[in-house]
Amino acid sequence: MDTDTPLLDVVNLHTHFFTKAGTVKAVDGIDFSVKPGETLGIVGESGSGKSITAMSILGLIPSPPGKIVDGGIYFKGENLLDKKEKQLRQIRGKEIGMVFQDPMTSLNPVFTVEKQMVETIRAHENFSKKQARDRSLELLNLVGIPDPKKRLTSYPHEFSGGMRQRIMIAIALACNPSLLIADEPTTALDVTIQAQILDLFRRMQRELDMGIIMITHDLGVVSEVCDRVMVMYAGKPAEFSETKNLFDHGKHPYTLGLMNSIPKITPEKHKLEAIDGVPPDLHGLPKGCSFAPRCKHVMESCLNIDPELKEVDNNHHVRCLLYEDSKEAVST
Repeated sequence: MDTDTPLLDVVNLHTHFFTKAGTVKAVDGIDFSVKPGETLGIVGESGSGKSITAMSILGLIPSPPGKIVDGGIYFKGENLLDKKEKQLRQIRGKEIGMVFQDPMTSLNPVFTVEKQMVETIRAHENFSKKQARDRSLELLNLVGIPDPKKRLTSYPHEFSGGMRQRIMIAIALACNPSLLIADEPTTALDVTIQAQILDLFRRMQRELDMGIIMITHDLGVVSEVCDRVMVMYAGKPAEFSETKNLFDHGKHPYTLGLMNSIPKITPEKHKLEAIDGVPPDLHGLPKGCSFAPRCKHVMESCLNIDPELKEVDNNHHVRCLLYEDSKEAVST
């Protein structure tokens, strides 16, 4: 596939949940693309819409109460929203792999790891049971599961949280997908295994020219593996930029707040700063900018005007009234 042609192109995506308490705009108008061999990071607090974005791409939004009300999701040029469920099942697991956030609820507790891996592989590949089992052993080796022959016949509850996470990663990579969506893939892993898994992702990406969407809270992971980053807040992108540019010249007050909450290794003493307040209730977002109640740089206009995402520099987009007429960065 041409590396200049997006592998995935998400256009003006809106995913809403219709509840008795009102409409929750979990994803409220996002645009992004992922090219072959590229890693896009999606960052934000819990409830910002990261996981719902991934579930929308895979066609896994529970309906009711959820529904994609607008937008397009183009994978290899075809709109996934036009696909029937049977067609989506052929894409999920083969063309698009997914590492879910909670491996304990993603793995079936009543089946062995072998049964779950073999079934996944044979559903998408013309493999015999022996070939699928051999592939399963190879994958468990790849993700660092000790004694894979023995562990293949174990049940999910017999593994630690970190090992279950590695099994989920193995299943996601089983059919050599073109696109991998990884939702907090290293959360339950110690730093040594985390480094090994990130190396595995990079190696598979080089070999398969695979695109990756990395959903994470860990800005350290973002800085290490992502080419571009989308910072989300209240279902919308707050900032979108190349990774190095975001870390060197982050502009949105929310982005700066996230960065100031990270410990820094410097000779000088550095006090960690918390972002005041809590994420907004998506049932009733405030008028104007949704970040305004927590923002240190709030202006009167922020309370009435919801800013648009605008390009303030080359390939650097920010949703903030501070940059409506200015390209000056907010002081940290």
